[in-house]
Amino acid sequence: MVKKIRFLIVICASSLLFSQQNLKDKLGNYIDSLYSYHKIMGSFAISENGNSTFQKAVGYADAENNQKANINTQYRIGSISKTFTAVMIMQAVEENKISLNQKLSNFYPEIPNAHKITIENLLQHRSGIHNLTDEAEFLQMYTKFHSEANLIKIIKNYKSDFEPGLKHDYSNSNYILLGYILQNINKKTYVDLLKMKITKPLKLNFTEVGGKIETEKNQAKSYAYNNGKYQVLPETEMSIPIGAGNLVSTPSDLIKFIIELENGKLIKKESLTKMKTFTDDYGYGVIKFPYEKTSGFGHNGGIDGFKSALFYFPELKVAVSLVVNQNNADTNSVLDKMIDVTQNKDFEMLNFKTLEIPVAELQKYVGAYSNKSIPVKFNIFINNKTLMAQATGQSAFPLDAVSNTNFKFEMADITIDFNFEQKNFVIEQAGRKNTFTKE
Repeated sequence: MVKKIRFLIVICASSLLFSQQNLKDKLGNYIDSLYSYHKIMGSFAISENGNSTFQKAVGYADAENNQKANINTQYRIGSISKTFTAVMIMQAVEENKISLNQKLSNFYPEIPNAHKITIENLLQHRSGIHNLTDEAEFLQMYTKFHSEANLIKIIKNYKSDFEPGLKHDYSNSNYILLGYILQNINKKTYVDLLKMKITKPLKLNFTEVGGKIETEKNQAKSYAYNNGKYQVLPETEMSIPIGAGNLVSTPSDLIKFIIELENGKLIKKESLTKMKTFTDDYGYGVIKFPYEKTSGFGHNGGIDGFKSALFYFPELKVAVSLVVNQNNADTNSVLDKMIDVTQNKDFEMLNFKTLEIPVAELQKYVGAYSNKSIPVKFNIFINNKTLMAQATGQSAFPLDAVSNTNFKFEMADITIDFNFEQKNFVIEQAGRKNTFTKE
């Protein structure tokens, strides 16, 4: 009888592993399908119980020269860099080089409210310091080198958005300042600090401070896919997002980083507990990510045409990461599917076919649209038989037809419903709806 029970247990376990492998094969096919329809390019990784169980790269690192990406291709990771910065701040706290209640005025007294703003306020985005990347002038400056003095001058010229500690409002300016503060208190460059404090101890061979993209070193450019071609996007000058979005890495390196962070290899348990004390779902450089009855921690990011995500779920012992360099899909949906397969949950493959509407029919939606309560206008136009939308100061994006009046832009989870008779459209994103009327 005992032998039979053991045999049944082995059969059940084997069936589970077989099912999970089938799902991972399906996940790989799903990513291939996204790529074949020009919805996504990038790299993806999953770890379960500390072991790598899925790695995949699709698309190009350099489309102009037909250079394919691989699992060791480096991508810009955007705001996941903030988690690295927060860890180094906590290391400095443990070394008594700085305290969480220390005031910003000790470093940059010229910043508005500096005498009220603490290091903790900066870490939690509760400082009230205005986000310089929200301003129109950022589009004129982000591809050019900027010194510390110049960036501090720009940040200090903005008025505070609110009193420090009053609320959470995400601002890249907070982590730019933290990046400079780290250099100040350690008397070392951010480049050297990252090597000494994180990448060398963890042997993260593909994680470093980024510079001008060098595809010959297996670094990826970012792209938009328009008119049947990959169009390379401008590069942010990496002197600007120091501490906030200046790193390049791979999903596998990122997973190793977050697992070792959880395992106490970088900071003490009590320091990590502080990092994971969430207010408004944000801690110190980490976001709370709910999944069914549990939750994980990590961060997502976006810079140029790159989008990234990294999350670890301690109860599940699962880590997932993706970094993409061309994206016309919903990366959150991809991330959800990556987590689902680790829990043996199936998912539906998407149908990427969209409705083709004659240009003459699309023409009736062309024009400028505005809303008196919102200081943004939309220009709707046609480019290469595709309906396009462009908001003031933003890049244009394609609208895929779901019906004759309903269109979507999956990458940003945007839907637009046109009403020809009333000469307006309703745009919905993240559950918010606004009506814009044709001028």
